Amino acid sequence: MATWTRPLAALGLAAVLLVAGCGRDEDGGAEGPGKSIGEGKATGEVTVWAMGTEGEKLGVLADAFMKENPDAKVKVTPIPWDGAHDKIATAIAGRQTPDISLIGTTWMGEFAKTGGLDPAPTDLVTKDDFFPGAWDTTVVDGTSYGVPWYVETRLLYVNKAVATKAGITTAPQTWEDLKTAITALKTKGGAKWGVSFPPGGTGSWQTVLPFVWQNGGDILSGDTFALDSPATAEALGYYQSYFAEGLSPKDLPQGTLEPEFVKGNIGAFVSGPWHIGILKEQGAADNFQLWHMPKRQAATSFVGGGNLAVFKDAKNRDAAWKFVEYLSRPDVQITWYRTASDLPSVKKAWDDPVLADDPHLAAFGTQLEDAKSPPAIATWEQVAVGMDAEVEKLTKTGASPEDTARAIQQKATSIGTGA
Repeated sequence: MATWTRPLAALGLAAVLLVAGCGRDEDGGAEGPGKSIGEGKATGEVTVWAMGTEGEKLGVLADAFMKENPDAKVKVTPIPWDGAHDKIATAIAGRQTPDISLIGTTWMGEFAKTGGLDPAPTDLVTKDDFFPGAWDTTVVDGTSYGVPWYVETRLLYVNKAVATKAGITTAPQTWEDLKTAITALKTKGGAKWGVSFPPGGTGSWQTVLPFVWQNGGDILSGDTFALDSPATAEALGYYQSYFAEGLSPKDLPQGTLEPEFVKGNIGAFVSGPWHIGILKEQGAADNFQLWHMPKRQAATSFVGGGNLAVFKDAKNRDAAWKFVEYLSRPDVQITWYRTASDLPSVKKAWDDPVLADDPHLAAFGTQLEDAKSPPAIATWEQVAVGMDAEVEKLTKTGASPEDTARAIQQKATSIGTGA
């Protein structure tokens, strides 16, 4: 399970322009809610694209859906994540889409703006049944264009033996507490590095932005980028301090994070729920603990995952949305967790003992109550690339937080929101 981010490919951008030229609504995000679906069971064929493990295992739920709807046939086509963005963009441009696709959360704004996604029926599911940050990833200009299928968020993984040696008995609650604890992991716990934060590069924004949100900063103010605010600069300064004070490495060879953590050379790192399994495989099942994100004004983390969207050119819209609704049922979400280890987007599913009685998983469920994602703007992938580059200058060359914030703002403004 992961959150997929990538630069906005030339092919994807060309597809967007082609869609607009083919007579589709250029302002897809300005639409109203989708029309209701019909009553009764689903009928006919439903075609679905899904990526990665989800594409390989979705057939299990498709079979169960077809048992409930014997006149329906669900055809799942697995496609690789590496080519998924461009494949979807090309399909929208050529009006040759499946009925449904799994969509990475950071792609929603771009694809909704093409006019290629069908607004979700307002009576399909209830917004409040989902974690708020996850639901917000489906919303573009006030209209929901999908349903959150599964979610992930980020916590601090901490080496338990190192923390015990450092004398840390309770999880830090504030920024100041976190700095003190990370320092202790190094100076008292014996770790070479108190924490390993991303020093820039692809995807580092997913770790940096939560500190901005915690400090009251945000990406947009209305329709305008606000990445050069004092709150953002202060958050960048806080992040930079871990590198300047020698608490986090400025360069960590690929593939060394987990073994160095297990050996106690790295005291902590930020990641999602998939690292529970990775650490268990490396023999550290009983030697890590999880800390929630620290609080400044808030204790916000990042939320990612995958959404299910129905296309405007779906040949079987009614059955497609019925399949999406089926996948959103709490009991089906638990079945999916048991099948693919994807965490449920529906809050009620977290009452199931398989999640509620697991302290590690329950910690992620608690953090999901305060987690958010970047706004669903068409250009976010491009803005994120610029942010990653500036964060690297911040951590490695000593660029000032204020200059970094201004540089990120300048890049974002030059790119625009795609509105």
